[in-house]
Amino acid sequence: MSLSTFNAEEAENLDDIEKQFAVKAVTQAETYWNLLTKIPGTKLKLTPYDDEIFEALLKDFPEFENPEYASKINEDEMKSLSGKDRWRKFMKPFEEKIDDFNFGTLLRTDSSKEYDQEGTIFVVRLQFYAIEIARNKYGLNDWISQK
Repeated sequence: MSLSTFNAEEAENLDDIEKQFAVKAVTQAETYWNLLTKIPGTKLKLTPYDDEIFEALLKDFPEFENPEYASKINEDEMKSLSGKDRWRKFMKPFEEKIDDFNFGTLLRTDSSKEYDQEGTIFVVRLQFYAIEIARNKYGLNDWISQK
């Protein structure tokens, strides 16, 4: 089945498809966490475009110049109408560069905590990359490898 011909409303096993996406998102989160337990975030490169993503993040979201802002993510602000619009504009230049840039991914809202049910939100992959690249550059994830 091709995604170009896929119609979600007519899909017979939509629940199964949602579960598969959820499993993939959880697997990606576990893989990232396992990397962070072994490699300090400051030494980790998530994509070939990390520096470009970080520079664009700071340009489009100057509030991320403050490491505290990168440390704790406000989901309501991020997913508000204006927040969604800002993120859409940020992502546009990367659509052709980053594979699965809009695939659902899990993000910790607080970089000082592990993934858990209350502190994890669903974002698109490029948002995850942007925020985690900033956290890694600021050393906010280094504590994980030191546990």
